[in-house]
Amino acid sequence: MTKDLLGRHRAVMPDWLALYYEEPLEITHGEGRHVWDAEGNRYLDFFGGILTTMTAHALPEVTKAVSEQAGRIVHSSTLYLNRPMVELAERIAHLSGIPDARVFFTTSGTEANDTALLLATTYKQSNSILAMRNSYHGRSFSAVGITGNRGWSPTSLSPLQTLYVHGGVRTRGPYAHLSDDEFIAACVEDLRDLLGHTRPPAALIAEPVQGVGGFTSGPDGLYAAFREVLAERGILWIADEVQTGWGRTGEHFWGWQAHARSGPPDMLTFAKGIGNGMSIGGVVARAEIMNCLDSNSISTFGGTQITMAAGLANLSYLLEHDLQGNARRVGGLLLERLRAVAAQVPHVREVRGRGLMLGIELTRPGTDEADPGAASAVLEAAREGGLLIGKGGGHNTTSLRIAPPLSLTVAEAEEGAAILEGALRSL
Repeated sequence: MTKDLLGRHRAVMPDWLALYYEEPLEITHGEGRHVWDAEGNRYLDFFGGILTTMTAHALPEVTKAVSEQAGRIVHSSTLYLNRPMVELAERIAHLSGIPDARVFFTTSGTEANDTALLLATTYKQSNSILAMRNSYHGRSFSAVGITGNRGWSPTSLSPLQTLYVHGGVRTRGPYAHLSDDEFIAACVEDLRDLLGHTRPPAALIAEPVQGVGGFTSGPDGLYAAFREVLAERGILWIADEVQTGWGRTGEHFWGWQAHARSGPPDMLTFAKGIGNGMSIGGVVARAEIMNCLDSNSISTFGGTQITMAAGLANLSYLLEHDLQGNARRVGGLLLERLRAVAAQVPHVREVRGRGLMLGIELTRPGTDEADPGAASAVLEAAREGGLLIGKGGGHNTTSLRIAPPLSLTVAEAEEGAAILEGALRSL
């Protein structure tokens, strides 16, 4: 059955639509932190549909909310008042930390970042954008134009002029040997120099923890230091929270809060986890920025009632069960367990991350060179052991990505770590 489906997939889907595994699997259902494939195999899910199943698979509270809303009305568009959309917007505006916040819902993180770019360039009347090296912001034309990761950037054509900034990767590049304070100072000096060579950009867009790039990040406080330079020149700061938001990093509800010394961002974008699998994305911005458009706009599917019902139920469950705290506690245990394993595996260069957003960087033993073959081998071995994980990386890097639902238990963390240990040792 799976081989038949694979053949049909290849006949009608683009060649560039990647599938994991030498023998791709079809996931048919899930419960809690586990999923099953079409052959009946059970897996512990440490990737959650690319960080999207935030609370749990088949969470009863979300399933009930979706079912009840589907029995009333599924969709009406933003042309009509929408109670679930207003209620979720109120909660997100309050949680965002952005003063006088407005919220616009989209269907994905890509579309959320597109919207943020439209707002920033319109508000500042500039088509120049600062982005981070090793970054990823989506697959649309404008999002690809600001993505600093060659593996996910199929064209250099763009409506935007993009300038790339140092700092998203702490342990590689020309400043890797510096202390954290020296690293920040060097990146700030580089930013000042870069801005001296160009007209003022509209905004800096940055992931507090780079997702597709392998769960890398700069030191805490880096973007606060950048913000001081940006504010001097009237440049906006957009925090791309598509992967880091909703408490996944454990210590903070939003990734930007690790850089909060200079205040909140002007805009933040979100998606993935808030819908727990439903298509929700969005932008939070100060009212003067959000309201800067001087023509009509709507969203046909952004904020539709059924997705908003799912988001409300999912967010309530997250907050009421302190899943951010669980991500901090269980993620901390998992991080230490993986570091202990990695110390005995020559292929592992670094284990990094925070909360339940952890990365394992692999290299060829005795070198600093990426080893994509090793990443694929570990992915396959982990699957054989009953564990699903992800992979990523940027310029000359290869990383495994670990991002389970935030309700992960200690026992499940230990089980997953044991499977990963076996997969890594198999190298």
